[in-house]
Amino acid sequence: MTAILPGATIGVLGSGQLGRMFAIAARELGYRIHIYSPEDDSPAGQIGDKEFSFLYEDLDRIREFARGVRVVTFEFENVPAASTAAAAEFAPVRPAGQVLHTTQNRLREKTFLSKNGFPVTPFRAVNSVGDLEKAAKELGLPAVLKTAAFGYDGKGQVKLRNAAQLPEAFAALRGAEGIYEAFVDFEKEVSVVAARTLRGDLSAFPVFENTHANHILDVTFAPAAISPKLAKEAVELAAGILEKLDVVGLLTVEMFVTRDGRLLVNELAPRTHNSGHLTIDAAGTSQFEQQVRAVCGLPLGSTELRQPAAMANLLGHLWQDGEPNWAATLTDPSVKLHLYGKREARVGRKMGHLTATAATTEEAVRRVVAARDRLGEPGE
Repeated sequence: MTAILPGATIGVLGSGQLGRMFAIAARELGYRIHIYSPEDDSPAGQIGDKEFSFLYEDLDRIREFARGVRVVTFEFENVPAASTAAAAEFAPVRPAGQVLHTTQNRLREKTFLSKNGFPVTPFRAVNSVGDLEKAAKELGLPAVLKTAAFGYDGKGQVKLRNAAQLPEAFAALRGAEGIYEAFVDFEKEVSVVAARTLRGDLSAFPVFENTHANHILDVTFAPAAISPKLAKEAVELAAGILEKLDVVGLLTVEMFVTRDGRLLVNELAPRTHNSGHLTIDAAGTSQFEQQVRAVCGLPLGSTELRQPAAMANLLGHLWQDGEPNWAATLTDPSVKLHLYGKREARVGRKMGHLTATAATTEEAVRRVVAARDRLGEPGE
């Protein structure tokens, strides 16, 4: 494999905050960055050298974009398969389009995992009310009904508690394919972000532990509060998935830890992940730099944490009463602020994040949550 060296141009499909932080890492390494998405003046576009603001379905524009770069990668997985195929005519796409095809649809993803022996919650495809009723009888209630495609941060899913909800829940799919998942009585959610090169070299970050509010990631800390044995199992499970999918680049594996101490794979994301943001300030190599290294064929960097760390998301409601008090939140010198350059704050929209490091994960979490709480203090 010939490495794509600094000075070359990397193309990114997607233009949100993940692309922004990827672009910052790539530019620090000396690469140029082209961004493609339907948006303009986007978080990633503000950092990139060139921003292509066209629909993903505009294959001629996709080809024009790909002609000007040495490699294409993702920060957003809901890109049509035809778009990645068009880009691949002119530049390698990493991870490959087949990885994207598998992971952008929950049913294809769960089927891949199940067929290859990876632990997942029982599931059924839902294309009719009859399918839904049969799934409820076979897998029981409570359960979760999700749209098979285009879902994240709790979008496109509903918890089912009794059979009376089934007709309304099916109607809410609005003709889209659904997936019925048996309820998982889990203790916590963890995630593993891992990178793999074209040569098959693989490296994973320490396991992250995640807490959510309203289906959106709220606070992450690392190392996760799990046994060394379970942490090793989580990393090995993620590594096996990357190898089976033949990932070149980054893949995030979200997992449930059940109350009896087992791991179940929940979702895959062929990109960097919200839970990995703390690596920017706490790890030898950030998840974003690791993605650059992996897709460009450079040696992978150290994933070791310098200290325990925590990350807290900053959502749009924090702006409802005016500009947050940034000076107050930064009175703790261990706290770092990352804002995404989004023009409009909306409830539930990810606008930025805070990180904190400390001698223990408990102290890091306390510091980052306290710093976020100070955002609402009156300014001078």
